[in-house]
Amino acid sequence: MAPKTQELTRAELEIMQILWRIEKGFVNDILEAMPEPKPAYNTVSTVVRILEKKGYVDHKAYGKTYEYFPLVDRDTYTQS
Repeated sequence: MAPKTQELTRAELEIMQILWRIEKGFVNDILEAMPEPKPAYNTVSTVVRILEKKGYVDHKAYGKTYEYFPLVDRDTYTQS
């Protein structure tokens, strides 16, 4: 059963693809895995927070730094 039916935007899906591949990471890790031309750090950070609000991603806090990880796996998303 898929927990979410909300479609992801192209930018959100691109970040989810990276998180599925690297399993967890900080905004810098996600940014590093993105192709050129890379978006701004704040852009990636904003998209990750939107994914978190939508319930696709969660984070673990290390002080003021957040490590993000997917809550929805690739197969579950593709099936929905």
